Amino acid sequence: MSELARKIPGSIPRREKSVIEALLQQEFAESIEDNEVYLPNDEIWTYDIDSGLWTMHLMEGELPTSMSGSCGACINGKLYVFGGYDDKGYSNRLYFVNLRTRDGTYVWEKITNFEGKPPTPRDKLSCWVYKDRLIYFGGYGCRRHNELQDCFDVHDASWEEQIFWGWHNDVHVFDTKTQNWFQPEIKGGVPPQPRAAHTCAVLGNKGYIFGGRVLQTRMNDLHYLNLDTWIWSGRIPVNGENPKHRSWHTLTPIADDKLFLFGGLSADNIPLSDGWIHNVISNCWKQLTYLPKTRPRLWHTACLGKENEIMVFGGSKDDLLSLDTGHCNDLLIFQTQPYSLLR
Repeated sequence: MSELARKIPGSIPRREKSVIEALLQQEFAESIEDNEVYLPNDEIWTYDIDSGLWTMHLMEGELPTSMSGSCGACINGKLYVFGGYDDKGYSNRLYFVNLRTRDGTYVWEKITNFEGKPPTPRDKLSCWVYKDRLIYFGGYGCRRHNELQDCFDVHDASWEEQIFWGWHNDVHVFDTKTQNWFQPEIKGGVPPQPRAAHTCAVLGNKGYIFGGRVLQTRMNDLHYLNLDTWIWSGRIPVNGENPKHRSWHTLTPIADDKLFLFGGLSADNIPLSDGWIHNVISNCWKQLTYLPKTRPRLWHTACLGKENEIMVFGGSKDDLLSLDTGHCNDLLIFQTQPYSLLR
């Protein structure tokens, strides 16, 4: 099965005080006897950092379709899920659920009363969270002939139906306060090449992007978009060594000036277990030498714990292009500083 046919899970960049929510129904599709099986869409699992216990909760409301490649992000205790792919094609639907309920009931709602125009259907995109806004970038999906623009690299087409598939580098914003979709006017700079299976992270008012794939190329370039002025940085020239080219990795803020990069799939289809810290002030990458090389991950999710540890869940330890037996349900925890005495 080609990499384009497989779907990457959406990364969920967020920080909660004591609980990490894992959207298992959006995580990945398993391959059983060459058939994709999507995990249940009526479950949400919570992990308590202090006790180390998982708890499953049944969901209610307008359940999102069981998909893979969706993009999840949290704002003010609400988890938003956009896009993805299932056997009916690509989606541009947006759902949310309130995670801070008093009675432990989780109710999904589909957002239909919005203003503006949402992105075209896609998966394997990423999201920045900034000022109560969800800011989406890139992804792989489909467009009609009258929707083709410079922000889209065509990969394949159905000329009879006038449908085109390919990679995006457009930016779309959903304002959670006004329920409004809009495309910001990019004021300057050179945008990144269209891509999917990349990763995004926010530091201050800058939305960073690293890596991803377009056509047969995986990348290791770093860019940022100023989320106030809408100006791209262009490719950031890095001092010293760079991480390998990759897709299906994660990038997590661990301080006001540092980003933690972990895992992914290399340009030669090798699952990666390396971790790197990028200092945006010195503009250097530093590889962490103490990480175990026997725990590679791709398609995983990552978020920050309450004492700056990186929590990595799910994904795969195998190259899913040729071997699809490596889905993981263990939680990897990487400390970036010593735990407090209380902890």
